[in-house]
Amino acid sequence: MWQTLWVMSDVIDTDGFRANVGIVLLHDAQVFLGRRSGGRGWQFPQGGVRVGEQPEEAVYRELHEEIGVERASVELVGATPEWLRYRLPARYIRRNQQPLCIGQKQRWFLLRLTAEEVRFDFGRTAEPEFDRWRWASWWEPVREVIYFKRPVYARALTELGALAFPEGKPPPLPPWWDKVVSRSGRPAAASAPTRP
Repeated sequence: MWQTLWVMSDVIDTDGFRANVGIVLLHDAQVFLGRRSGGRGWQFPQGGVRVGEQPEEAVYRELHEEIGVERASVELVGATPEWLRYRLPARYIRRNQQPLCIGQKQRWFLLRLTAEEVRFDFGRTAEPEFDRWRWASWWEPVREVIYFKRPVYARALTELGALAFPEGKPPPLPPWWDKVVSRSGRPAAASAPTRP
């Protein structure tokens, strides 16, 4: 029996982490949240960094491919200074992929929507990432994203929150924060913001 070997064009480091960019698109005090095609949860736009591509280039390519927004419609506010990593649960690892990818390392970029009007278009690729969208409060995506991405979402929003809001003060943490961000019932990570 022959097994197909899938080779990725994205960058995967020697530890098995795929280089990826995440996009937090801000409009007023809310962020864009897309529902994954077929109703498979909600998340931010994100995508792999291709060989020879700089992360910032990947941001604008993914923005256009996933939600149909052009570079001229946004302003780059800032980015996380380091790569944030998460491991994939075993059932999501494609064992027939070379090189093997065990998780993602992501640089997160905060973009502010500057266009007066924008029409989101999910049909820019043969397999659209999203089928619906909505504006969400700053911390809401942490609760909406699939469980294994929650710590990275929490850290990205914590780091970018100082850039997103006047006087560097993001909204207070919601009542559900500790329960949702914690792993296996343990307290939330120490890098989480403190409550006012």
